[in-house]
Amino acid sequence: MDLSHDTSGMVLIPTRFVWPYGGRRVFLTGSFTRWSEHIPMSPVEGCPTVFQVICSLTPGIHQYKYFVDGDWRHDERQPHVTGSYGVVNTLLLTQSADHLPAISNPESPGNRMNMDVDSENFQRVVKILDGPLHETHLSIPEAEAAFFFQRISTFLSEHTAYELLPDSGKVIALDVNLPVKQAFHILYEQGIPVAPLWDSRMGQFVGVLSPLDFILILEELGNHGSNLTEEELETHTISAWKEAKQHLLRQMNPHTQASSRNLIHAGPYDTLKEVALKILQNEVATLPIIHSSSPDGSFPQLLHLATLSGILKRICRYFRHSYNSLPILQQPICNIRLGTWVPQIGESSRRPLAMLKPNASLRSALSLLVQARVSSIPIVDENDSLLDTYSRSDITALAKDRAYAHFHIDQMAIQQALQLGQDANSPYGFFNGQRCQMCLRTDPLRKVMERLATPGVRRVIVVEAGSKRVEGIISLSDVFRFLLGSAQASPTNA
Repeated sequence: MDLSHDTSGMVLIPTRFVWPYGGRRVFLTGSFTRWSEHIPMSPVEGCPTVFQVICSLTPGIHQYKYFVDGDWRHDERQPHVTGSYGVVNTLLLTQSADHLPAISNPESPGNRMNMDVDSENFQRVVKILDGPLHETHLSIPEAEAAFFFQRISTFLSEHTAYELLPDSGKVIALDVNLPVKQAFHILYEQGIPVAPLWDSRMGQFVGVLSPLDFILILEELGNHGSNLTEEELETHTISAWKEAKQHLLRQMNPHTQASSRNLIHAGPYDTLKEVALKILQNEVATLPIIHSSSPDGSFPQLLHLATLSGILKRICRYFRHSYNSLPILQQPICNIRLGTWVPQIGESSRRPLAMLKPNASLRSALSLLVQARVSSIPIVDENDSLLDTYSRSDITALAKDRAYAHFHIDQMAIQQALQLGQDANSPYGFFNGQRCQMCLRTDPLRKVMERLATPGVRRVIVVEAGSKRVEGIISLSDVFRFLLGSAQASPTNA
């Protein structure tokens, strides 16, 4: 097939459009002409009822219609959907397919597809939809969705974790013999929510220290009859805490088994798809990228901490010039129905959204973060209008100057805890100065993805225009379960 290029270097594919139903004057228009230009079609020699025209199109999803003798028409024998311009035909173009079928007698049996736009690729790609897509609420043509998911999957499968490594930066690991209190102070001062743990005796990384650890510590300190006192926390090592943590978890849930699994990590040459799936399936916020030049895995090097936001940033950067060929990115999020939404009247099957009032206790916030398995909680007023958020990353601020020793989590309100954290705010900041990442239900998927690609942001809160009444929450894991297919990723609400 003869390919040409436009002035920008984009590959253009000559594509034949055929109208075999007669008429005096037939024109073609579509998304590739911005629906503003009518392209005249010519009768086929020897077949006066068949009109054709060849257009050079970019790869991607296109929609089109015919203007026949003053009336808008579509070809019912070709793939068609209801769009902004009524019922339109759809076409999926790839660079590898031949879209110039030969013209033959339109009445010959078995030659129907030869008379029309070649849709072999359309039929093949639609088969991808047999699984995850049917579990979403997309209001877009299946061909567009299939093409989109194929492009995303191909990108994630062809790029590796090595590409996530920054040109320069620092990676912090904590020795398991470090006192817990000092460890959390380091996390706060460095503006990082988690850090891998290094066991020098074993010569390997053995786990991570995260805000969940501090939540459990604060709850334990607040319990009457606790085995962990504030004085012990000053000298309690990370290693000792990890052992005590298993005992606490077994007390909270007697069916909990002691964790013996190895540290979940990835190598620099694992694909981005493998990294994302590991994060989702193991319900972790970060994944250490570790490299060892030895066959036995000794002398490991910690290269980076991979996150879903880092991978999403790569996706947004790669596809930022492809928005027109991937219409799904322009779809309003209310059409896709990502995330968790406030139940409407009569929707008893939908789970409620986890929100708290500013006068709720810090203990209730900590418990909700753990029980709901979320990274942040919207703080709302009496009308459910968004005031602030309380996140796991806010908790490490309580370690500065032993602030946790001066209050009781049952007596401190979330509002006070937020003020304490803001007064002692780290110069690095977890949200780049933007605590509440918000969007509207009419915002496109592209915009939500770009906001979630901001370092430190894991949830975007959907609010009503004007009132800021909370309508829903979209998390990083929601977006990646959608992009990867929910059948491949276990559910999590991070």
